[in-house]
Amino acid sequence: MLLVVGVGLLAAIAVCVFVIIGIYNKLVTLRNRYQNAWAQIDVQLKRRYDLIPTLVETAKGYMAHERETLEAVISARNGAAGAVAAAAANPGNADAMGGLMGAESLLTGALGKLFAVSEAYPDLKADENMGRLMEELTSTENRIAFARQGFNDGVTAYNIATEVFPNNILAGMFRFDRATLWEVENEAEKEAPSVSF
Repeated sequence: MLLVVGVGLLAAIAVCVFVIIGIYNKLVTLRNRYQNAWAQIDVQLKRRYDLIPTLVETAKGYMAHERETLEAVISARNGAAGAVAAAAANPGNADAMGGLMGAESLLTGALGKLFAVSEAYPDLKADENMGRLMEELTSTENRIAFARQGFNDGVTAYNIATEVFPNNILAGMFRFDRATLWEVENEAEKEAPSVSF
């Protein structure tokens, strides 16, 4: 009888250990998935930031009187690039993501102003290099939106897994903190900047 109780107790302990290992591994997997999704955003944002100086240099030749607008775009681009570096260090961190969202908002606004001002320059609109750059930027904006959706899907799955019972107990014990979604606060930002030339 004592042997049966001992075997039953060992079996129960073994089941609990396997459940804990399974939950822990699931949380690690989900965290790695949303971090990988962040890496996809990071690649596209870097591509975008690399295009912007070339875009501004091309526009400079035609828009000599719009120096403030061009400098605002470069300044916003540099601020966003810095915010990406902070977010890349911890993509689920609320402060880092908030800083990135704010910097991206400024960049989107500056690009929007550049595109609006550029409408007054027909030679710029006809420039082949500018057209190619705008096409690349539009493609990049679409890729960023797609990557952002993948990131938010990954963060949502991770957050759900850390909040449901019994996962929430292990998530707290092993410091699986809640991750932050990349949300667009400004309605104007929900659409990629219009880059029609």
